[in-house]
Amino acid sequence: MSHVNTNAKARLLVPLTLVVALAACSGKDETAPAAPTAPAATAAAPAAAPPAPAVSAKVQSMGTEELRDLASKALRENRMYGPAGDNAMEYYLALREKTPDDASIKSALSDLLPYTLIAAEQSLTREDFTEGQRLVALIEKVDPTAPALPRLKSGITNGMQTALKRTQEETDKVKKDAENKVKLLADQQRQQQATEAEAAKQIAAQQDAARRESERQDTERQAAARREAEQRQQAAAAAQAAAARQPTAAPAAAAALRPISTPAPRYPTDALRAGTSGEVLVEITVGTDGSVTSSRVLRATPARIFDREALNAVKRWKFEPVSAPVTTRRTLSFAPGG
Repeated sequence: MSHVNTNAKARLLVPLTLVVALAACSGKDETAPAAPTAPAATAAAPAAAPPAPAVSAKVQSMGTEELRDLASKALRENRMYGPAGDNAMEYYLALREKTPDDASIKSALSDLLPYTLIAAEQSLTREDFTEGQRLVALIEKVDPTAPALPRLKSGITNGMQTALKRTQEETDKVKKDAENKVKLLADQQRQQQATEAEAAKQIAAQQDAARRESERQDTERQAAARREAEQRQQAAAAAQAAAARQPTAAPAAAAALRPISTPAPRYPTDALRAGTSGEVLVEITVGTDGSVTSSRVLRATPARIFDREALNAVKRWKFEPVSAPVTTRRTLSFAPGG
């Protein structure tokens, strides 16, 4: 037995040594009176929640032989401290409760303790505090006076507080970022609405200016049309007044006029293309040599369409000489098919 215990202290051969030690002690009488059970050390509760028992209830309910077999298998498969409920540490702790005087079991736990300490340190490094609490509970169950326990417990507590603080900070940052994003979106929406409102205002102003300009142009066109109508009315009235003042040639004198050449007026191109017809009443004065000395339009239908061509035509007319100037009126007709 001393040879087995000596080999168990060689750290590189721990799993194999523990198997041998367990096999050497497997023949002990399970019905032997058990020594008083050593009180289990109470695992320090972390800041967040109390940890689960170091040894699961299922493992504690197993018999001695089953625990030895499972411990041997766990060592062969290098399951020294994990997973929870199926590892050599829990099996040996349960065996120690049942056979507290078995030196090989105590030795096996002592050999497994450094590995469990390293695993606990690693769990703190990766911030796996749940696993760290489980491993610390195993360590405390093996040796409540282990020097590393206060540091590990403090590390778990501080680490959990730091992680909680970091989580809270990250939550606050996410919340603040979300609030800033909402505020930014609201600002952008308000800016877009202001831009759209300004654009709508400018469009309305442009439309109003265009409407006023259109109304101004309509007013000017209407005023120009009224002035033109008034001018035509004034011209017609003046023509009628002049005609009233102009001495009318005696019928006999007008009848005495004998035309030599009275060429027809030229038909205006636009009127001919449009198929417009009309007539012009012209007053002419024939001199003693038979030429037309003066002419003017008295009435034209439609107005100003045929006036020029009518006056151009009568200016070329020739009559036989007369003893005295004769004033008379002639109507020139314009018809597209005439």
